[in-house]
Amino acid sequence: MSPVFPMLTVLSMFYYMCLRRRARTATRGEMNSRRAIESNTRALPINVEIAQHAKEVLDFSSHYGSENSMSYTMWNLAGIPNVYPSSGDFTQTAVFRTYGTWWDRCPSARLPFKRTPPTFCSQDYVELAFEDPVYPTAVHVLETYHPGAVVRILACSANPYSQNPPAEVRWEVLWSEAPAKVNGPQARQFTPCIKQINFPTNLIRLEVNSSLLDYYTELDAVVLHGVKERPVLSLKTSMIDMNDIDEDEDEEKYGCGMDTLNKQFSIVTLREWPTNGYFDKLPYELIQLILSHLTVPDLCRLAQTCKLLYQHCCDPLQYIHLSLQPYWARINDTSLEYLQSRCTLIQWLNLSWTGNRGAISVSGFSRFLKVCGSELVRLELSCGHFLNETCLEVITEMCPNLQELNLSSCDKIPPQAFNHIAKVASLKRLILYRTKVEQTALLSILNFCSELQHLSLGSCVMIEDYDLIASMMGAKCKKLRSLDLWRCKNITESGIAELASGCQLLEELDLGWCPMLQSSTGCFTNLARKLPNLQKLFLTANRSVCDTDIEELAANCTHLRQLDILGTRMVSPASLRKLLESCKDLSLLDVSFCSQIDNRVVLELNADFPNVFIKKSFTQ
Repeated sequence: MSPVFPMLTVLSMFYYMCLRRRARTATRGEMNSRRAIESNTRALPINVEIAQHAKEVLDFSSHYGSENSMSYTMWNLAGIPNVYPSSGDFTQTAVFRTYGTWWDRCPSARLPFKRTPPTFCSQDYVELAFEDPVYPTAVHVLETYHPGAVVRILACSANPYSQNPPAEVRWEVLWSEAPAKVNGPQARQFTPCIKQINFPTNLIRLEVNSSLLDYYTELDAVVLHGVKERPVLSLKTSMIDMNDIDEDEDEEKYGCGMDTLNKQFSIVTLREWPTNGYFDKLPYELIQLILSHLTVPDLCRLAQTCKLLYQHCCDPLQYIHLSLQPYWARINDTSLEYLQSRCTLIQWLNLSWTGNRGAISVSGFSRFLKVCGSELVRLELSCGHFLNETCLEVITEMCPNLQELNLSSCDKIPPQAFNHIAKVASLKRLILYRTKVEQTALLSILNFCSELQHLSLGSCVMIEDYDLIASMMGAKCKKLRSLDLWRCKNITESGIAELASGCQLLEELDLGWCPMLQSSTGCFTNLARKLPNLQKLFLTANRSVCDTDIEELAANCTHLRQLDILGTRMVSPASLRKLLESCKDLSLLDVSFCSQIDNRVVLELNADFPNVFIKKSFTQ
């Protein structure tokens, strides 16, 4: 063969690599164009592309539906579409718990962690398993109502159906974008241009951000397209892994390069420079302030430049507030071990979404808290499926100053383990959404944690008597400001009366989908009269809410900001107008599926009260 052809191949490879390096400084639009061009250079695979719907929903952070139902739950994402291409509000779809910015504007809202990288904006996630591992060529997300929430799609190297779990679980970002406003709530098939990866996958993760949406996003199905054999480039360069060329770029962009980060945590040898520039002339406090704006990976990189900056970057004062959630895909026992010496003064720690599939062990978590837990005030552990009773015991023993504990969707913790939380008498915020906490443990917590101000018990299905729980709250939790009883099936007017009498500082109350509450008993009227400080009240899907209840709210709860009466048949336009005239701070009013409130009424109220977001959902 002529030597010309190998030379042309080498030149082509060199030209290709130069283009990719040049594209690193391009705008996002140019980057998308480059990847589109790149995908066109690939040859058609010799094997046939297959399309498969999700076989199973493995994990998720939240959903609108009940744990004992299929309506509005993440489990609806398994299988073929139920709704698409229809648009509208359908119970057969998957719906997350929140939308918009309303949850950030209520009394229970939590302060954000600083140093969160701008590329991480995910609020919720769902993980889907497919039958056959493939090299992905496309991912179709069928969105049927208020699309635009998906911000990141990832693929995992682990096969959830394999009998032999891999030694290392690897996640790759297939696609990522900042939240974008989509015009209109109509259904669409979302098919972003995805990156090619060098391993087959049958585990896909969607991450969403619903902050720009006017209502709940609804997802119907996910279709994974791929080929069994790894695609090759049209040029004979298959021995070159083009993903490896982009590795630094992706780690920098998505913050997932924790293997590299672990090495940076442990680095001890530093380059010797003749001077430290002008940094050694600055006050120590000023350098600390400058470095406080860097993300954790940036701190680790900067620590390698010189001894002075190494000293600053390893100062425990830089780690008073630490969120590792953006790096969930690479955080493991080694990461926590490397961070121990830097986190001896840590007060806020966010380990949400981390540690699953064996990445963090019980012993690794325990060792970290034994060194770093004494000053902890806030601990976020949402969706931490590695947590067990030993972990909760360590938390209560090693964190005597703990005031905020988030165990949202930690559904692997056994019921008896929650008894340990009662030992933390200083707790002011406790989030137990979608956990298996049982009645005896919860009564003990309420009895000993009398400082509680914010409590979430949404979708806690193992509590047998919510009236007894409400009575204990009224007797012991006098400082309670927000309470989430979303989908608490058995609370009645008796429990509500005890709660309203004892917890008169309440500013936020979620009684959505509590079917035993009936307006005819006077429970909502009693709430309005006893709780004048209410700012948020959700009575979602209670068909008995009537004009009398709305008028009592207008007369007594003038600070009301958010009201959800979705589904009621008994509220008239006249009572809503009274409410809007009385509650000057009202910003959210959900009247979806309220039979007396048609679109004409909503338009009239919107014209007269333009500062209020009045939501009227529909089904086609």
